[in-house]
Amino acid sequence: MSELHGAVKPIRRALLSVTDKTGLVEFAQVLAGFGVELISTGGTARALREAGLVVKDISDLTGFPEMLDGRVKTLHPLVHGGLLYIRGNAEHEAAVAAHSIQPIDMVVVNLYAFEKTAAIPGVAFGHLIENIDIGGPSMVRSAAKNFEDVAIVTRVADYPALIEELKAANGALSRATRWRLAKQAFATTAAYDAAIANALDRIADAPLPASPVELDVAALPTTLRINFPLAQALRYGENPHQRAALYADGSGLGIAGATQLQGKELSFNNLVDLDACWELAQEFDEPAVIIVKHTNPCGAATGATVLEAYQKALAADPVSAFGGVIGINRTVDGDAATEIAKLFVEAIAAPAFTTEARERFAAKKNLRLVEVRSAPTRPVVKHVSGGLLIQDADTGRIDVTEIDSALKIVTWRPPTAEELRSLLFAWRVAKHVKSNAIVYARDGQTLGVGAGQMSRVDAARFGAMKGVLPLKGCVAASDAFFPFPDGLETVAEAGATAVIQPGGSVKDEDVIAAADRLGLAMVFTGIRHFRH
Repeated sequence: MSELHGAVKPIRRALLSVTDKTGLVEFAQVLAGFGVELISTGGTARALREAGLVVKDISDLTGFPEMLDGRVKTLHPLVHGGLLYIRGNAEHEAAVAAHSIQPIDMVVVNLYAFEKTAAIPGVAFGHLIENIDIGGPSMVRSAAKNFEDVAIVTRVADYPALIEELKAANGALSRATRWRLAKQAFATTAAYDAAIANALDRIADAPLPASPVELDVAALPTTLRINFPLAQALRYGENPHQRAALYADGSGLGIAGATQLQGKELSFNNLVDLDACWELAQEFDEPAVIIVKHTNPCGAATGATVLEAYQKALAADPVSAFGGVIGINRTVDGDAATEIAKLFVEAIAAPAFTTEARERFAAKKNLRLVEVRSAPTRPVVKHVSGGLLIQDADTGRIDVTEIDSALKIVTWRPPTAEELRSLLFAWRVAKHVKSNAIVYARDGQTLGVGAGQMSRVDAARFGAMKGVLPLKGCVAASDAFFPFPDGLETVAEAGATAVIQPGGSVKDEDVIAAADRLGLAMVFTGIRHFRH
């Protein structure tokens, strides 16, 4: 082993073959400035030559032309031998000398855009398969395995830092940098293979090459592959003795991809609560404000404006709202911000904040403001000892047009139009409350929330106990059926005049009879909304 093994290593020969040519020319110019020989392929070589750089074609290195529509160009011993041999190892040195293999000290590669191709509606199956990169990942792995002697560059974002280091070290890179690049490289190929496997897993039978691909996006995967990069190390988890971090899918969507505009670093609990209030806010088409404490809504309301919705949500439970987080489904304006700023809250999530709103919140230095773009619905994953559970997201939703289909009126008295609107509002909120859940509401405003109780009767009692505003004439939603009339009777005693619930209990007839006796209107949804 040479004395240079593991130390700062000069770059004398580099192989460049990239799909994304952003920043390529500038990076290659820096390499050429240090006398690095540039080897390249196809479109990359053409781009470099057009910039006035001297480039050797890969076919001139290997003595073989690029063939089979470009499928075979870098898969050659003169390439992989130059990447994999250990400098200073006598046996390796003898082998490469015998076969005239020249060392390659750097590989700059990014892979075919398979995920983008798979996302094209109706993409031809043959085109999808052709966008599975073979030579690129092979070079990446070879270079990364031999990081002691070879630098592997897979991200355009790394060019600026590498340029600075090359300039500072006269065309060389440190072992620490090569190790960092190698780890990134293996993460890149792992994510790439996972993306391919996940996409192909959703194609039941291989169609003919010219036929469009039909991905069964609803199918549960035969193997669950999760590959999310670290987005942020957190100070701690739910409690100070627990370590924690945030990992994101890279889409820039949802709470994990939110942009923080001001305030202290987001905590584990902030992120969990923000996700809870943001997801509930997305249930509504009209302006909605959700105030959450410990993942349960303590106040939820809709209104003609964000200000009106906030005032209604706060009025529902002003005590619990203190120190909570807020989710809003509209741009926050100055009027709403002025009112919200009067309350101590930990964080606010919204799609945008006006300049006036930002100015109103600026005085609250610790308040976290985050701008969020909605993410597509994804399956829900939960840990259990020894494994994971996965299920579809609960996207069940009912609106007023389904009164004759999904909604079934089961009492002699149907709900009034006003009651029905309130029932559907309460039903959407109940979906986001921990089971057992009872939600009292009226006119787009929660009045009391009974969450996470072991008994449905206790949930009904607790929700009524939490009521600050009068409950007389309100409606109630239950996330699951009433197993006995006692829960329904508790709701009626609290002041509810109409109830929405899934139905499906063996005691449904007894519960319906109790509702008729009490003069309640009751509708069944046929959908349960357990949330554990």
